[in-house]
Amino acid sequence: VHLKESGGGLVQAGGSLRLSCAVISGYLDSSTFMGWFYQAPGKGREGLASIEGDGIANYADSVKGRFTISQDNAKNTLYLQMNSLKPEDTGMYYCVADRNMAWDASGHLSVGDSASWGQGTQVTVSS
Repeated sequence: VHLKESGGGLVQAGGSLRLSCAVISGYLDSSTFMGWFYQAPGKGREGLASIEGDGIANYADSVKGRFTISQDNAKNTLYLQMNSLKPEDTGMYYCVADRNMAWDASGHLSVGDSASWGQGTQVTVSS
């Protein structure tokens, strides 16, 4: 599966952005989860949100109430609406598709070794 993100950019604190992730090639069946991760400068990737084929969404505590994940199956596109952005939201944002995506008891999102990743889109939030 080939994924491509878009929609990143520079925004002031308190502003909004909507990221998109297009499924360029490949097939995602109803058992495939999709999600968004972000990577702050000098840190590892952190899961932010996931959505199941039936539309059930889950979020990391850091973005609950601010970010919304959604998908348009007709357009084969995943979205992340980001509101009330903070400077600490700055980083690269990646979409991912995987059948083995799961949240642990600590609220961390993980994916399997066969996950498909996009190339990422940069989000910069100025203070």
